Amino acid sequence: MLSIILSLVFSLTSFSADELKEVRIGWQIPWATQGQLVQILKKTDILKKNGLKAEFIGRTYGPQLNELAMGSGVDVVLTGDLPGLTLISKGKGWRGIGRLMYNRTTTYVPKDSPISSLKELKGKTIALPMGAAAERVTKEALKEAGLDPEKDVKITNLDIREQGPLILKSEGKPAFEQFDALAGFDPLPAIFESQGKIKVLHTGKVVSMVIMNDAFLKANPKVGKQIMQSLFDAYDYYREHKKEANELFLAEAELNGATQEACELAASLEPNLKAKSKKKMSVTFSKDDLNHLKNAAAFLEAKTGNKVNVDESIGNEYADNLK
Repeated sequence: MLSIILSLVFSLTSFSADELKEVRIGWQIPWATQGQLVQILKKTDILKKNGLKAEFIGRTYGPQLNELAMGSGVDVVLTGDLPGLTLISKGKGWRGIGRLMYNRTTTYVPKDSPISSLKELKGKTIALPMGAAAERVTKEALKEAGLDPEKDVKITNLDIREQGPLILKSEGKPAFEQFDALAGFDPLPAIFESQGKIKVLHTGKVVSMVIMNDAFLKANPKVGKQIMQSLFDAYDYYREHKKEANELFLAEAELNGATQEACELAASLEPNLKAKSKKKMSVTFSKDDLNHLKNAAAFLEAKTGNKVNVDESIGNEYADNLK
C-alpha cells in the first residue's frame, strides 16, 4: 500500500537536523526508473539516515539539467550518458561518480505503419530529443542497420513532451503526421508500447550516471559516498516495493495512460530490481559500462568537437563497497 512507503522510518538514523548536509539534486520528472528512486528518497528517511538533506529540482530531460549545472543551480545531476558527457565536456569540473541505472531508448512507428525494420527508414524522417541519449542510440542503431544517419534519413528535434500528443493524434495512421518514426526514452514509449499503440523497431540501453562537481566534492568529501549510498538504499527499497514506488512516480509525473505495466517495462533493463538481496546489487560502473561511455564520448566528440577522457572523469570511488 502507498501508506507503507510514506510512513517508512529508519531506526538507524544517527544524524541530527543540524548535522545534515544540504544538497541540490537535479532530476528528470517524467523519467523512469530514476523517477521512482527520487520519489523514494523524497518520501523516506534514507537521505537523513545517510547524513543528507535534499532539495529536488526537476526538469524534463538532460540538456535542461545541464543548463542548471552550468549556472551552479544544482550539486548533483541524475542524467543519461550523452547529456552527462556533454556536461563533463564543458570543462567546469563535473564528473561521473556512479551508475544511476540502465534504461531504454526506443525507435518506433505507429502500429499501422507499413515500416517494420530500421532499414525501411531510408529516406524517412525521425523526430527525437536532440542532445539526449536517444539521439546517440538511434544513430548507432541506424548504422548497424546499414544506414547513414546523416544522409539516408532526416533526423529532427522533438521534445519528449510533444511525442505523446502526437502519438494519440496519429492513431490509425501510417505516420506521426510529418514524421515517419519517433525515438525517445522511457517511460513514454513504454506507455504506448504497453497499450499496443506503437510498433518498436529498436530498443537500446543507456548507461545513466550520477554526476557531481569536483569543487563541491572536495569541499564536502563525504557527500559523494553519501549520495551513492542513498541511491543504493533506495534501490533496495524499490526492488521490494515496486508497486508503491511506481504509484509515487506516476502521481508526480502525471503521464497520461501510464500504468504499472508501463513502469515495469521501462525498468526491464535494470538488474538491481531483479536482485534477490541487497548484496547482489551494484551502482558501480562495470568494464562494459565504461566502454559504453567511451563509445558515447567518441560520438559526442565527432558531433561537437568536445572531448571527454572517461578514465579521468568517470569512476567508482564513491560507489564501491556500499552496504
